[in-house]
Amino acid sequence: MSLRDLPGARERRVRTGGIELCVAELGDEERPTVVLVHGYPDSKEVWTEVAKQLADQWHVVLYDVRGHGRSTAPMPLRGGFTLEKLTDDFLAVADAVSPDRPVHLVGHDWGSVQAWEFATVKRTEGRIASFTSMSGPSLDHFGHWIKQRMARPTPRRVGQLLGQGAKSWYVYMLHTPVLPELAWRGPLGKRWPRMLERLEKVPAGDYPTSSLPDDAAHGAWLYRDNVRARLSRPRTDAYAHVPVQLITPTGDIFL
Repeated sequence: MSLRDLPGARERRVRTGGIELCVAELGDEERPTVVLVHGYPDSKEVWTEVAKQLADQWHVVLYDVRGHGRSTAPMPLRGGFTLEKLTDDFLAVADAVSPDRPVHLVGHDWGSVQAWEFATVKRTEGRIASFTSMSGPSLDHFGHWIKQRMARPTPRRVGQLLGQGAKSWYVYMLHTPVLPELAWRGPLGKRWPRMLERLEKVPAGDYPTSSLPDDAAHGAWLYRDNVRARLSRPRTDAYAHVPVQLITPTGDIFL
């Protein structure tokens, strides 16, 4: 079953910064709102089963991150996926779906990476009730983690750096010009659904959607616009101003 097929599902378009975000809602709007933010190379449909389970008790909101799914992409792409602009998008969605009450925020993978920004910048204070993070660190926290290990290297710390560096091989690849786009719009995009089914036991069906090749190509700019800059110059004020629940999947092969 796709997200649009769920009973009571409804969609709206939210304009922000020259783009349009595709926003889906389920459940009673009078209940507390939970906003689910997807990762890379996903679209909001990755949350379908979770949204179905939450909708009886929550006002559930999901949106396609800019350049993904049925949301439009910024032009030019370069500079269009910064954490600052992603924060603008979140605030636009939150103001549209829950103008008078703060929302509970849940992020996975790059949805969590950007949500750490939402939870630590001053302009979102009062708009977030809680933040649940899954498999996506704050780039600022990660940058400090790297700097601490490089400043005082020990065999254990060097091993941690090398181990995470090996798991992050795909990050380096996504910084390569043109090649990721060619791969996703070519053989990788065609094979990805079968790879998910085999490696992560994701059943074939409505996910991933047909927008996957473009989603993944656009999403490479999430890495290019943010990772190098934040890891080299992490914010010193990246303290959460909301309660945080951190979920760490111990079997995650990337983090």
